[in-house]
Amino acid sequence: VKRRNTVVDNMDVTQVPLKQFKEPMLPPTFSLSEIKNKQRRHQMFMKLKQDKRKQKMQVKKTRKKEREALGDKAPPKEVPKTIENQRVYDETTVDPDDEEVAFDEGTDEFSSYFNKLTNPKVLITTSDRPRGRTVRFCEQLATVIPDAHVYYRRGLALKRVIPQCVSRGFTYLMVINEDRKMPNGLVLCHLPDGPTAHFKVSSVRLRKEMKRRGKEPTEHTPEVILNNFSTRLGHGIGRMFAALFPHDPQFVGRQVATFHNQRDFVFFRFHRYIFKNEKRAGIQELGPRFTLKLRSLQKGTFDSKFGEYEWVLKRHEVDACRRKFVL
Repeated sequence: VKRRNTVVDNMDVTQVPLKQFKEPMLPPTFSLSEIKNKQRRHQMFMKLKQDKRKQKMQVKKTRKKEREALGDKAPPKEVPKTIENQRVYDETTVDPDDEEVAFDEGTDEFSSYFNKLTNPKVLITTSDRPRGRTVRFCEQLATVIPDAHVYYRRGLALKRVIPQCVSRGFTYLMVINEDRKMPNGLVLCHLPDGPTAHFKVSSVRLRKEMKRRGKEPTEHTPEVILNNFSTRLGHGIGRMFAALFPHDPQFVGRQVATFHNQRDFVFFRFHRYIFKNEKRAGIQELGPRFTLKLRSLQKGTFDSKFGEYEWVLKRHEVDACRRKFVL
């Protein structure tokens, strides 16, 4: 056999140790991104992903067998690391037993609702020339919030709408904005003295778009559940949501409106529940559902030019750390 390497031809094979020929020739290390063929690259990636999943399941089965064999002597399960349980502590976290917080709650704009001195009355309107999806969203919100009325904007500025709402006894003004025929914003203004909150609206699903939804909601006043509003800002936003509903729920209707805060996103759900036995309860979503993201909180009523803002979302400050939340 002819060899191209002249150095090997002139070398005596008997002088070369035998180990040098038995050493395996390993292929050079490479990553999947170096594979030029798209189908081959995808196939190798899926195979690698499947192998990792098999190894993970094998480790899980082994740990389960060891735990069953040890019984009570088994070590405690490891708590998975999530963004929620690694949350950075906020100095404005509310203590339920704080006297200052209790005094603020007794003297703020929403104290008359919780003392049952004032019944909420909500006006729901839209931006100019709303599309059908936004109109249906407003109509379904009116069936969730008791004593809510839907009026069309007709090109009026909010500064002219607010005095009319106050003169007619409305306690809230809710404006649904839209973009490209989709609801994308919510302005919630407490009357007559504010505050005003601006939210981004996303993931809107109407009742017809939901699977396994229940029947139409009844006129009973629903119960309100507020989850994870722990800071001073979140506490105020939670009280703002709670003041939309009368502080006297009718438990006969078995309806619940939930505002769940997670990573500064407020998820709204509307359910009907039934007790199957002493330990189990069944729930049925009625809709609609949507997600809110706080953009700003303004003192007083809506004023885009001369309004004083208590809090404004700033990307470079709030989103600098993923484990720090404001609500």
